[in-house]
Amino acid sequence: MPVPFQLPIFGEFENNSVNTIMINIVPILKNKKEFLELLLLADEQESMIDLYLERGEMFALYDGDLKAACVITDEGNGTYEIKNIATYPHYQRKGYGTYLIKFLLEHYKDRYQTMLVGTGDSTYTIPFYEQCGFTYSHRIPDFFIKNYDHPMYEDGKQLRDMVYLKISKNG
Repeated sequence: MPVPFQLPIFGEFENNSVNTIMINIVPILKNKKEFLELLLLADEQESMIDLYLERGEMFALYDGDLKAACVITDEGNGTYEIKNIATYPHYQRKGYGTYLIKFLLEHYKDRYQTMLVGTGDSTYTIPFYEQCGFTYSHRIPDFFIKNYDHPMYEDGKQLRDMVYLKISKNG
């Protein structure tokens, strides 16, 4: 098994001591479907996950136990796309998604020219990606209406368009 990527996290505590914990990000090379429950949090239709799961590279983030996972695909010509990034709800807003993004940008830095991520037009996810350095790229109108077998909602709003954000090395 490949050696996991370890990210030191520093925290200050009440007694002014500094504690370091290690977050492990591990490549998942087989049995990716074992993570389906987690992946469905970010892409709630299994048939859509099936379109990219096996061709993509998957990583799991552990901080003691499993906290988050992601799948990234090589779309050719130096373009990589984060197809799925999911964190268990009780661990959201604790930095795990950001750690995964930072890891992907570092891990693929010699391979990508453009890193894409597609998401629903949501007041929750778009600001997250913008805080990670992504900027608006383009949108695919009615993507969620045409490609999913049921209406999808986020923050009480039905998702229609797929909004793509990007980080490009060439501006």
